[in-house]
Amino acid sequence: MGTVTIGVSIAVPEPHGSLLQERRAGFGDPAASGIPTHVTLLPPTEVDRSALPAIETHLMEVAAAGRPFSMRLSGTGTFRPLSPVVFVQVVEGAEACTWLQKQVRDASGPVARELQFPYHPHVTVAHGIDDEAMDRAFEELAEYEAHWPCTGFALYEQGPDGVWRRLRDYVFGGAVVPPQATHVHRGPLPAC
Repeated sequence: MGTVTIGVSIAVPEPHGSLLQERRAGFGDPAASGIPTHVTLLPPTEVDRSALPAIETHLMEVAAAGRPFSMRLSGTGTFRPLSPVVFVQVVEGAEACTWLQKQVRDASGPVARELQFPYHPHVTVAHGIDDEAMDRAFEELAEYEAHWPCTGFALYEQGPDGVWRRLRDYVFGGAVVPPQATHVHRGPLPAC
């Protein structure tokens, strides 16, 4: 059956997701068009395709144990010089993200793995581009603010073209929603 590269993340909803993806592209990040705006829970991980049903069952269990929480982004940060990344900071919801990523990567589960760096929830807005563009991203988004109620997370697969595509959404409380159903706008987001 072969292997696939998967990731698990919290999608940054509209209009914030598109705006940050456009800004990332505008800073010259060539990966921007293939990476939906997100907060990572499981970084790119190669798995055997036959393991996907067990992974999906595991993610349903994690979602069933989760509860909605407020997410708020504010200002920028960077991992430089350790890693060439500029990001928008998660200033509310970080503890919940940390708990979720631990559950996703739990040693008893099908995607147990160690991380290269300590977990730090964030939204990447520039990665691996020249220093001047990284500085511009850091400065231009320094006042950026967004908030929304986080109600779940998603499983993604990276295609052979390098583009990440959402496979399934997992809503806290245990529901699984097809990806196309999550893009319906149902009015303004409640204040967090």
